[in-house]
Amino acid sequence: MDPTRIGIFDLAQKRMAWAEQRQAVLAKNIANANTPHFQPTDVPAFAKTLSGVTGIGLAQTHPTHLTGSGAASAGLVKPRPTAKSPDGNAVQMDQQLTKVADTETAQSLTTTIYKKYMGLFGIALGKGGL
Repeated sequence: MDPTRIGIFDLAQKRMAWAEQRQAVLAKNIANANTPHFQPTDVPAFAKTLSGVTGIGLAQTHPTHLTGSGAASAGLVKPRPTAKSPDGNAVQMDQQLTKVADTETAQSLTTTIYKKYMGLFGIALGKGGL
């Protein structure tokens, strides 16, 4: 059995890649907290990223209805800043650090679920759990 063909492992891999990309973007934002006129960016939410990857689109239920586009953009998102410093920098450290903590929690949860599923496979194969 190929573990890469199991949906939960594929989903975990996508989630880990998303978390890695988001941590890099947030680290760049924090590193430029004192750069004049720097605008922070963020990656699209994982749900939007996932919906764009799975290929599930909007259904056209009637011939006269317009077809929609359900694809999510894979680029960076520039959130609307709520306040700027006098030098034009829009990085708010409290928001960035909260996003870092949220991303770390999501990454930790994904890793834990992955380990648990691998343990279940080990039990099923008679090799004991992790």
